[in-house]
Amino acid sequence: MADNTENDKLTSISDASAGGVSFLDGTYREALSLTREIRDYIAHQWRRDCEALSPVARLNASCESMRLTSRATQIMAWLFVQKALHAGEITHEEACAPERRLADQEICTATHEEDDVVLPDRMMELLQRSRDLYLRIQRLDAQLER
Repeated sequence: MADNTENDKLTSISDASAGGVSFLDGTYREALSLTREIRDYIAHQWRRDCEALSPVARLNASCESMRLTSRATQIMAWLFVQKALHAGEITHEEACAPERRLADQEICTATHEEDDVVLPDRMMELLQRSRDLYLRIQRLDAQLER
């Protein structure tokens, strides 16, 4: 990586490992895989899982499915910006613009409040995994300010 000030702030998240694969590439593959899992779950299994739920639980499951979608969208958008930055397609200043930063943090970091409403196991697993990944991306996003 060239020693220029635009990219210095992200070197800790883009240092190449053996074989030329960067940490960011691994995170991108993980996020893309999780996004596909979420898409497949919502498209194919979610409705069946919700049939057995009470009306209140179905409403809660609908809200949580939107949270899943928001997390996946925000994560992928942030990673696309970082890929563009590292490819030289945008500058560090452009990558740090508010509209290109990780958004919806209050919504995406919130957790499902049980409130005696049990969600399907698969949804709970995806919610936990997507939140964990979102929190990791949030920490990387915070490094942009350094």
